[in-house]
Formats: sequence, structure tokens, C-alpha cells
Amino acid sequence: MSGTLVLVRHGQSDWNLKNLFTGWRDPDLTELGVQEANAGGKALADYGIKFDIAFTSDLTRAQKTCQIVLNNVGQPDLTTIRDQALNERDYGDLSGLNKDDAREKWGEEQVHIWRRSYDAPPPGGESLRDTGARVWPYYLTEILPRVLRGENVLVAAHGNSLRSLVMVLDRLSKEEILKLNLATGVPMVYKLKADSTVISKDVLGDMSAAH
Repeated sequence: MSGTLVLVRHGQSDWNLKNLFTGWRDPDLTELGVQEANAGGKALADYGIKFDIAFTSDLTRAQKTCQIVLNNVGQPDLTTIRDQALNERDYGDLSGLNKDDAREKWGEEQVHIWRRSYDAPPPGGESLRDTGARVWPYYLTEILPRVLRGENVLVAAHGNSLRSLVMVLDRLSKEEILKLNLATGVPMVYKLKADSTVISKDVLGDMSAAH
């Protein structure tokens, strides 16, 4: 019997609050972000799951979210693997810019294309396709084999790195994934078959609160 894969996007970061493009920059969680991570952890505790291992990115906001979740499920010392393969999409020259200022500089339409197209990267950055090109191999070699061995695995990462995984797990098209936003701190619980396809998916919170 295969195990369970839980995906959770980090809680609100300081730059989310300030409406800045974040990418690989490393701001901390806000007070609200901590509350969101705690809410996600409590939802998982109520769900009754215990984890065998956790994975997170190389960025503080995801690492802190991961630790808060583990604290809530009573596993504060669980082995946790950090890897930049799970980092947020790199926004390149947009990183650190206010989204409104970016629209003023490059135009509303161009910024919208960079944010919402599948394969158009901003200058010096990554598209969603580029992000998937590093997330998918890591998932296939490091995360999925553990789930297929029957382990329960937590992945605390970012909106776009997790969207890359959800695209594969939910079998979404390029058009469908562009419409999907993941709410901060809301766990998605996947049970997988032995062939790695999804048996069931439970969303433990309100995904409509995504920003």
C-alpha cells in the first residue's frame, strides 16, 4: 500500500504583504503567515496523520512553515531535507520589485504574460515550465519513491513549485494550471496508487483564499 503525500504552501511572507515579487529572495513569515502555518498544522493534526520524513526548500519562509506544521502534529524533530529544487520560481529582474511598479515599467500586459503564461520567463528568471523542469526530477527521484514505499511525506514549499507538482498529480493542462492558485498554509493530502496516480485528494482548508 502506498503512503500519503501532503503539500502545503508556506504562510504569508513579508514580501507577500508588501506586494513584492519574491522568487528566490528570502523574506521571513509575517505574523499572519505564522498563524496560517499553525492553522495548516492543526488541520493535519486533526486529520490524524504522522509523517516519516519532510521536504522543504532552501528558503526561510518554507522552512519555518514546515517546522510549524511539524510542531503541531507532534513531530518537531522529524528528519527534514532542504533542497533548492523546491524553491519558488525565480522571478529574475522582477525580484524585489513592487508588482504595481513593475506594471508601470514594463506595462500591464507584459507583466501579466510573465506572471500567468506557462512558458514565458521574465528577464533573467524562470517560467512555470522552467520551474517544473527542476521540481519534477526531484519529485521523481527523492519524494515519490518514499511515498510508493508506504511512507507519509510532507512537502512544504511555494506557490509555483507546488503548482508544478499539482499539475502532474491532478493531470492539469497548461491552460488549467495557469488558473490555479494555492492558498497559503492550506494542506493538500494525496493518497497515491502503486502506479503513482492519485486515489484521493483532500484539501484541509479554504483554497479560495489564495492570493
